[in-house]
Amino acid sequence: MASSNKNVVPEAKEALNRFKMEAASEVGVNLKQGYNGDLTSKQAGSVGGQMVKKMIESYEKNMK
Repeated sequence: MASSNKNVVPEAKEALNRFKMEAASEVGVNLKQGYNGDLTSKQAGSVGGQMVKKMIESYEKNMK
């Protein structure tokens, strides 16, 4: 099956962007709008890790 980068829900892209910026702020990484290729792997990983942590916390909260 071929993968696609099409946005099934266009609003989701903007929401995910806001979520990423919020997570970056929480871990002290300054993201810019657009290209952020100058981030170190450690910085990028900390942002992604914070996003996953928040998603798991939300999921666990909603299970109760």
